[in-house]
Amino acid sequence: MSSRILVVDDEAIILQLATMVLTSRGFEVLTAHSGQECLEIVEQESPDLVLLDYMMPVMDGMTTLRHLRQAHPDTYVIMLTGKGSEQIAVDVMKAGAADYILKPFKNQDLVERIENVLRIRRIEIHNRELREERERLLSQIEGWNLELERRVAEKTRELELAHNEILQAEKLAALGHVSAGMAHEIRNPLNAIGLFAQILKPVLAHDAEKAGYIDKLLHEVDRIDGILSKLLDASKGPQVTLEPVCLVETIDRILETFSAQLNASGVSVDKHYEQVPPPMMADKGEVEQIFTNLFANSLYEMQHGGALKVGVRYDGYNVTIEVSDTGGGIPRENLSKIFDPFFTTKTKGTGFGLSVVLRIVKSYKGHINVRSTEGEGTIFNLEFPLALETT
Repeated sequence: MSSRILVVDDEAIILQLATMVLTSRGFEVLTAHSGQECLEIVEQESPDLVLLDYMMPVMDGMTTLRHLRQAHPDTYVIMLTGKGSEQIAVDVMKAGAADYILKPFKNQDLVERIENVLRIRRIEIHNRELREERERLLSQIEGWNLELERRVAEKTRELELAHNEILQAEKLAALGHVSAGMAHEIRNPLNAIGLFAQILKPVLAHDAEKAGYIDKLLHEVDRIDGILSKLLDASKGPQVTLEPVCLVETIDRILETFSAQLNASGVSVDKHYEQVPPPMMADKGEVEQIFTNLFANSLYEMQHGGALKVGVRYDGYNVTIEVSDTGGGIPRENLSKIFDPFFTTKTKGTGFGLSVVLRIVKSYKGHINVRSTEGEGTIFNLEFPLALETT
């Protein structure tokens, strides 16, 4: 494709001569008689090069040149001047002209100077395009790197959560094997102890103090049996009866059972149900046990006041429940242990509460995680899929 050149001069003879010379060399030539007409043609036609006369009435060459460089930087300019002043040459080049030619000019010199400027133009525009493409690619690569880092971090978190869940599942499975045998082996002598204690009780009825020992003995037998039951519940769970369970109604009902304790401890309750999810097919008692254990743990940490918050969200696919408190929080070193059977920081407790919660949540294809900051509180986040089935 031939280059397009605009010749601007107020003398018709110069326009005719330049047109003849340049057309014969294969250039497409446009002409203008004034600076204003030059600007209009450049705006419409975007020529590659302008041969611009320095001396013109109304709008001179320098003024036209400045407008061109500001509005059309890809249109290069060669200034034609009849004055051979060195200062004019310096001013013209400083204003942005690519070259200048003195009148009268030789045809061959004019063509060579034009071809040289066009060659420089092509190189400079190509270099600029390469720089822009480089910047675009660098920006794109940076975006890819950021996205890659984000995905790696996200997948790392998912793998950590999955790994933790596998570890917890393995712990519960191991506990199930051990607890079943332990329960059988312990309950046999335990039943014998309870039986002999009941036989001795009427024999010692005349001695109130010794009879009291028997009652304490039977109480401890019952307590041990309760611990064994919780151990079995934590590992494999009892037989369940599935029915539609409304999570919001269950939460409200469990909170009501804690109302006296909440008032006594000065704990406020903030419920935020963004949308009531549809009922989930579950065992009512198990679902109640989840929130009973979570609320009990929160209240234990807020014996001198605080705030208990419960949020429920449903996006059409998953039900998300958030239980948070403003208690003392969980030390960082304990966060990975809180779902372990037997682990507890309470002075009294078996350490089965959160193990039971984990077992129940997993049985309904759910997930549970915890975030905590010492001195600020703890947040438990539970998520259940819309289609809930027991395993």
